[in-house]
Amino acid sequence: MTLRISANRLAGLALSTAIIAACSTALEDPMAHADLAPEGAFIELPQGRIHAVVQGQGQDLVMIHGANGNARDFSFDLIERLADEFRVIAFDRPGFGFSDDFGGPESPVLQADILRVAAATLGVEDPIILGHSYGGAVALAWALRAPNDVTGLTLLAPASHPWPGELGIWYKLSASALGQHLVLPLISRFAPRAAVERSLEGVFAPDPVPEGYLDHLGLDLTLRAGQLRLNANQIDSLKGHVEAMAGGYPALTMPIEVLHGTSDTTVGLQYHSKRLEAEVESVNLTRLDGIGHMPHHARPEEVVAAVQRVARRNAEN
Repeated sequence: MTLRISANRLAGLALSTAIIAACSTALEDPMAHADLAPEGAFIELPQGRIHAVVQGQGQDLVMIHGANGNARDFSFDLIERLADEFRVIAFDRPGFGFSDDFGGPESPVLQADILRVAAATLGVEDPIILGHSYGGAVALAWALRAPNDVTGLTLLAPASHPWPGELGIWYKLSASALGQHLVLPLISRFAPRAAVERSLEGVFAPDPVPEGYLDHLGLDLTLRAGQLRLNANQIDSLKGHVEAMAGGYPALTMPIEVLHGTSDTTVGLQYHSKRLEAEVESVNLTRLDGIGHMPHHARPEEVVAAVQRVARRNAEN
């Protein structure tokens, strides 16, 4: 199998490795679910609430997190680096973090539409959209739906195209009735912290997990059964959605900066960012030698520079 969106990693923070640990150590080492307070504000929409962390002043910069993550992935470090120059709006995607699930949208297009409405409620105009991993697909969907209202894109290890092969047994299981109603609730209830830490190490590899990252992200936010179910369904259906989207990419003309690690085994550079570079004239791809799937933690300075390049390229046009 030539799969480069691995079964236990494209979920970003989905805890596929925890299933074995949950079955074997649940009674000995249950994980405590700590309470976390929202860092931002809630945007009231007819179908529910979207949570957004808003900091800084300047041009609007919208951030969209990856699979099974939340806005805290960005507030750990990246938002502060950009808030002096931009008004940063980091959303919890529908059904993740503190956002309501809005019926559990599986399509990146539907998620982008919901976030566009939330952004408009905040008065966002002509934003730069930054998307990581699965969030890159949502950012691309946003640009396809509203190309004249987007200043540009900054994509970090984006999932953009269909890939060879299938996702494998984990997502077949987690998206099945057995997985949805038994396995994922078991993981949600009993996964020990050590299993969560091992999963994070796999997501970040070969780069280290920053000290304090897991506590900041929030164990309880990443292990809720409903979120795990939604995440599994979104990843299971992603290939078909990006296949439908990819035909529209060549028409995108806004500045697009892409950063992708050469050692990323979660979202393979050659199947995603390299194809974007070949198909879209406005794409500038920066290959980060030896970096894995989390460039905004491994190389945050390069991410800041990429956002700044989008703004500069737009001003020069």
